[in-house]
Amino acid sequence: MFMGEYRHAIDEKGRLIIPSKFREELGAPFVITRGLDNCLFAYPRTEWKQLEEKLKSLPFTRADARAFTRFFFSGAIEAELDKQGRVTLPVNLRQYAKLEKECVVIGVSNRVEIWSGESWEAYYAASEDSFNEIAEKLVDFNLEL
Repeated sequence: MFMGEYRHAIDEKGRLIIPSKFREELGAPFVITRGLDNCLFAYPRTEWKQLEEKLKSLPFTRADARAFTRFFFSGAIEAELDKQGRVTLPVNLRQYAKLEKECVVIGVSNRVEIWSGESWEAYYAASEDSFNEIAEKLVDFNLEL
């Protein structure tokens, strides 16, 4: 399981350090794609395969299913870490997530998310105010927090 929040800078070549606590579980290779909320999602191959199967089961006759599947798969890359534990992110993914200098790498259960520092701060501030309200809504899903 991935958890925690780490801050690292992305260099001019688009290389970002992946926290050592995430490296082994991500494995090699792993998959990075466009995520929701303008961040990137990184998945171990096993998680990616499960997600791929779920997305393949969506009805291709529905425009929203086709759009989401295109969005998700067209941005996906197989990634590996270099000897320093860095991943090189292609320009299109860096632009999508607005990754320029400071990045925040967070663990979210079965995936890793990569955020620009600025985007994460804005998202966190907005979500922090509604955290209790969100938790109350999750009770509807029989989750005990």
